[in-house]
Amino acid sequence: MIDKIVPSANDAVSDIFDGATVMIGGFGAAGSPVELIHALVDHGARDLTIINNNAGSGRVGIAALIENNQVSKVICSFPRTAGSDAFANKYRSGEIELELVPQGTLAERIRAAGAGIPAFYTPTGVGTLLAQGKEARCFDGTDYLMERSLSADFALVKSRQSDRYGNLVYDKTARNFSPVMATASKTTIVQSRYLCALGAIDPEHVITPGLYVDRVVVVPNPVDEAALIDEGAVYR
Repeated sequence: MIDKIVPSANDAVSDIFDGATVMIGGFGAAGSPVELIHALVDHGARDLTIINNNAGSGRVGIAALIENNQVSKVICSFPRTAGSDAFANKYRSGEIELELVPQGTLAERIRAAGAGIPAFYTPTGVGTLLAQGKEARCFDGTDYLMERSLSADFALVKSRQSDRYGNLVYDKTARNFSPVMATASKTTIVQSRYLCALGAIDPEHVITPGLYVDRVVVVPNPVDEAALIDEGAVYR
């Protein structure tokens, strides 16, 4: 009997090791798996590479990981957002590395990894600093840069509904990165607000099939990351 439900967020992240690459879904509070991120803070794994569309804000979520000295590199599109002091301070002091990736390229690099495509060409970044060190080619009169696919050891994502097989339905903007991250990671860990009986989710509504999910922890009342930031909340 397939049952991917684990009892707690702490159990779900317990094997994330020092030096791991971790993709974290997001694009707003709808997709930010705050409980899983905070469990990773409690777990204490260090020297992590975090892949997200931003570098966190305030002193919760990804920013709490950074402030707790657990992150050595961030791969993202928006390192500077309102309240992104944790990343900015570490970056200025040379304690954290940044790989800046345009958002569409970031999504496609992750999608490519999940599809087994090692690299692709895109016109984004041609003629800018982002082109440095990358192979360039001209197709039909247009210049392109070669971008490598982007995979991870773990993905932490947030869904609205799941069943015990790990079939997922997302909420709003949570669909932006989480589905592709689930396909591009060796181990996909999900926090889900609702646990449904098998067959209760219309197959036409499943966005990520359970094939791509390894663990599900049920979080019935997840905190709202944006609200925590507005309140000035501090994790640890």
